[in-house]
Amino acid sequence: MNGAAISSIQIFRQWQPFRDGTYRCSGGRSAEGFDSTIVEITSRDGAKGYGEMAPLGSFYDPAFASGAREAMKELAPQLLGCAASGIEALNRRMDLLLKGHPYAKSAIDMALWDLAGKRSGLSLAALSGGAEGESLALYRSIAQQAPDAMAARAVKYITEGYRRLQVKVGLDVNEDIARLEAVRASVPADTVLFCDANASWSTAETRRFLMATRNLDYTLEQPCASYEENLAIRRATDRPLVLDESIDGTDVLIRAISDGLVDGITIKLARVGGLTRAKLLRDIAITKNLKVTIEDTGGAQIDTAAYSGLLLSTPEHLRQHTVDFHNWVTVSNARGAFAIADGMMALPGGPGLGLAVDPDVFGEPLFACGI
Repeated sequence: MNGAAISSIQIFRQWQPFRDGTYRCSGGRSAEGFDSTIVEITSRDGAKGYGEMAPLGSFYDPAFASGAREAMKELAPQLLGCAASGIEALNRRMDLLLKGHPYAKSAIDMALWDLAGKRSGLSLAALSGGAEGESLALYRSIAQQAPDAMAARAVKYITEGYRRLQVKVGLDVNEDIARLEAVRASVPADTVLFCDANASWSTAETRRFLMATRNLDYTLEQPCASYEENLAIRRATDRPLVLDESIDGTDVLIRAISDGLVDGITIKLARVGGLTRAKLLRDIAITKNLKVTIEDTGGAQIDTAAYSGLLLSTPEHLRQHTVDFHNWVTVSNARGAFAIADGMMALPGGPGLGLAVDPDVFGEPLFACGI
């Protein structure tokens, strides 16, 4: 009997309220927390792996929590009996069984990596390339509010130890200019700022913002929605430019590299389909000397450990930063020592994700299948 074969899959739900209240981003969109889906995969030898997928509402990315769970219910029974160690083969099988919907496959893929780590005794960082260093730089996102309120929130995060901030813009350009100016004036000069419009500006609005803020030190993140709009902005400015929402697969990344469009990329696990696809994008970016951020659309300890483990195996000089989503929310879904100090985060030790998960805290599974 193959001890590595998948013997059971369970699906759980966890509602994760935001610690700092309503989260607002461009276009007036908002969310009160993450609607997280957690997958448990058990192999015949009793080893268990866990994965998580939690979209930011239904408006941020093409990801819908209820839809993801329905897709997982369809996929799970058709993975039973397959070799859990064949992660790429299982990704191809999921793509054969369900066209598209990468977000619905992400937690399954993550659980397979966790299971592989536990069965081999290796951490995710070791499995995905080998850890470089021991900790990662963190940023904290400042949700859209009035300029003075955002400045106050920036001071709060600096007091908590963060040294890198992401200023959410993408509404009225004049107000966005005031937002960035207020935050920049309220924090130490060496604070790293990213200005993220979440693909909400036109090229004209972006140019106005760039002209008004040309004397401020920041990196511009995903100003426009379409590839062509962002390429036009790239040709009009020497401001460092990072793309996030646009980076949804290898084709667009290769095109962006060819066009000289990006200085860095943000890879979100749920957007691209999980750790396997994220690693491929990461490795392509490394070959072209691009700065890399790896994170996700939301979640708690399980998700944080996954994307952080992959980032830790990224060459240190190309790591941009990541986010401690487990500290954004008021609940936990695993035990693990995330040591945070001076804007840096060290990850839990141990195999796989390095976490202890107690599925009893989630209540009864929404779905379970087994052989």
